Amino acid sequence: QVQLVESGGGSVQAGGSLRLSCAASGYTYFMGWFRQAPGKEREGVAAIYTEGSLTIYTDSVKGRFTISRDNAKNTLYLQMSSLKPEDTAMYYCAADSRQFLGLTLSRNAYNYWGQGTQVTVSS
Repeated sequence: QVQLVESGGGSVQAGGSLRLSCAASGYTYFMGWFRQAPGKEREGVAAIYTEGSLTIYTDSVKGRFTISRDNAKNTLYLQMSSLKPEDTAMYYCAADSRQFLGLTLSRNAYNYWGQGTQVTVSS
């Protein structure tokens, strides 16, 4: 069983930066960040293998967000820069331990989820 606890959300003006953290317990094969704005479906933002350096991003955050992890601390990060009002959402950390799955932003591939942390970007 994997437990995930997010932190680091908050309110920021457009153009600002925030760093989200996700502390994980248990084995994970890949991890990701998702977000859900009111009235919208949850979408994948970025994902990374727990071992190795491969990362993937949704097009709207490429060049602005960076996903990384510190395996010694078993912690996942999302560095968000040049934030826009449309980035406002609840952000969720997710993970899975199944090694036969490829890296993906499909929420159906993730079995473990955190409780979420709110990010609000004002114009």
